[in-house]
Formats: sequence, C-alpha cells, structure tokens
Amino acid sequence: MSTSSFQTSVAVFALLILHAGALDTFTAAVYEHAVLLPKETETPVSRDDALLLMNKNIDILEKAIKQAAEQGAKIIVTPEDALYGWKFSRETIFPYLEDVPDPEVGWIPCQDPHRFGHTPIQARLSCLAKNNSIYVLANIGDKKPCNSYDSRCPPNGYYQYNTNVVYDMTGQLVARYHKSSLQ
Repeated sequence: MSTSSFQTSVAVFALLILHAGALDTFTAAVYEHAVLLPKETETPVSRDDALLLMNKNIDILEKAIKQAAEQGAKIIVTPEDALYGWKFSRETIFPYLEDVPDPEVGWIPCQDPHRFGHTPIQARLSCLAKNNSIYVLANIGDKKPCNSYDSRCPPNGYYQYNTNVVYDMTGQLVARYHKSSLQ
C-alpha cells in the first residue's frame, strides 16, 4: 500500500474513532521515522529479541507522541510497520505478533496487560496514549489461533494479520482493523 493511500485510510479511520461530529475541530499529528530494522534472517528470532527491537522503535515513537500531545494534538498516526519493519516471511514475523482482542471487550492494556496473554507492546502503546492524553494509532501484528477443522488454518495454527490499532486518551483499545491486500 502506498504511503499516501495508507495516510488517507488512516485519516478516515481517525475521524471515525474520534467521533469528529462531537468536535468542531481537532489537531492530528502524522509521524514518520527511519524504522530500526532487524537483521535479515530465514529463521525466527526469539520473542525477547523481537521485543527488544520493537521497544527501541517505540522509544523513538514515544518522543513524537509526547511532542504531539504537548503541541495540542488529539491523535497521532504512526507509520505502518514502524515497530519492526517489513522484510519478513510468515515464519519470521511470528515472534513480533501479539493477540489483539476485539475492542468491544473494553480493555485498557496499560492497566491490565496480561488479560489477553503476554502483550507488552500493546501495554506500552496504551500507556503512551493514557499518560499523554492522546489517541495513538499504531500498526502491529495480530495473531489469532485456529484449528485443524478449519481447512484454511495455516500449518502453525494461527491466522496472522497486519493490524492498525487505536488507543484512546484513557489508554483503552477502541479500534482494531485487520488490513487486507486486494491483489
């Protein structure tokens, strides 16, 4: 997906999430940075190594989120693949994925990070939103278990999704969008 079409999709998504009809105007921030990429490998890295890389990229995003909030932005849109990059196979991306639940469950990862398994990346993004009173839109990888009775279930037993998530000013997960490629 091109950057401009991604940003257009994000802008529409952000308007829906903010319930813009309730606001006359709001300030939005869109942020780009040079993503710290993992070393190319044909074998998956450990979950710890994946978390280390993602946290380094979140360290960079954290500064932008704080700055945007200080300048009055109500939402910040972070880059696609900003947490881990984009050069992966289905197998090598797996350590970077977390289970992203349906937003209707009313979850604030910052307050209850283990409710849906080990979700340190979602907890950190949620806390950044909450601690800075700003909506945070980020792109992360989601995994959903499936079973062998499902003929489409991949061999590893998980569906994997390139996913946009939004955390509101309280840190609550308010939107999850599983992206699809129409090729």
